[in-house]
Amino acid sequence: MMENRSVEKPEKTGNRSALWVLIGMVTGFTLPVVACLGFFFMFILGMSALGSGAAAAGPPVPVHVSGPLTGPAIAIVEINGPIISGRAPAFNSTPLTASENAVEIIRQTAKDPDVKVILLKVNSPGGSVVASDLIYRELKNTQLPIVVLMGEIAASGGYYTSMAGEYLIANPNSLVGSIGVISTFPNAEELFEKIGVEFNVFTSGDSKDFGSLYRDMTPEEREYWQGVIDETYEGFVQIVAEGRGMDAETVRALADGRVYTGRQALELGLVDQLGYEKDAINKAAKMGIIGGEPRIIRYTSNVGFLSLLGGLANVSGQDALPYALIEWVLTPKMEFRWVP
Repeated sequence: MMENRSVEKPEKTGNRSALWVLIGMVTGFTLPVVACLGFFFMFILGMSALGSGAAAAGPPVPVHVSGPLTGPAIAIVEINGPIISGRAPAFNSTPLTASENAVEIIRQTAKDPDVKVILLKVNSPGGSVVASDLIYRELKNTQLPIVVLMGEIAASGGYYTSMAGEYLIANPNSLVGSIGVISTFPNAEELFEKIGVEFNVFTSGDSKDFGSLYRDMTPEEREYWQGVIDETYEGFVQIVAEGRGMDAETVRALADGRVYTGRQALELGLVDQLGYEKDAINKAAKMGIIGGEPRIIRYTSNVGFLSLLGGLANVSGQDALPYALIEWVLTPKMEFRWVP
């Protein structure tokens, strides 16, 4: 019996080993193929979504923050980080406020019959003139009472959007104001001369290459652009005068681009109260005529699966970081932005 067992055992072990080797080979070949096919399928979906427009995010959805689950609500809307035009990237790790996303959130918030008042939380140094104005106008269009709570900074475009609020609350140490416009035109003319680079430029008019990187502005061009800045600045002054119930001359005296602490802003009439989130919630509940503990909600952008794929597919090309950074630096623009 012992001899029979010793003869059969190696044979079974060899068969089992060969089977496991075969399974390993099949698995090792199949998994990479399946993974590649899966990635290819997702990539095609993302590109198709980009081409058809299906990659757009769904409408913003409400998220419960605190208080009762039903009933009249205070809706939080946030202006956080630099203010930019357009839509925020699908994959974005830095705080920013994109005008299209913000407008969608504000519109969806205003459609909610349970929302009685907006708590606008502002923590922004400002940014795009156009984006700031779009957000401000959309807030005004809601016809809802708005309480503004300022965080570390509510400057320039951040303060501009705050003018949609009826009541402004700042932290004593908030940086408030910076009412003004800034515009930057890089000039590398001397650098190009040193490295021996020349540009042959053909234009249809004398002002067509105005503000170009490769030459300095003429005195006439500087005067022209300063006029554009002054016009935009006057619009900012009027928005503040209307929002704060002040005459334009008083605003102009304060609007030299500087920021003020919350305490200084209160003394100057740029805010209504010093306080914190609890104070802002209490004021919002009172303005919205909400009794008891208020229900607090926040609408957030609904980024779907296809939208994420679209964002992944669009990481390369013109939206890649180096290109976007170069474009941002070199493109002349006007901004409601505080530059410390």
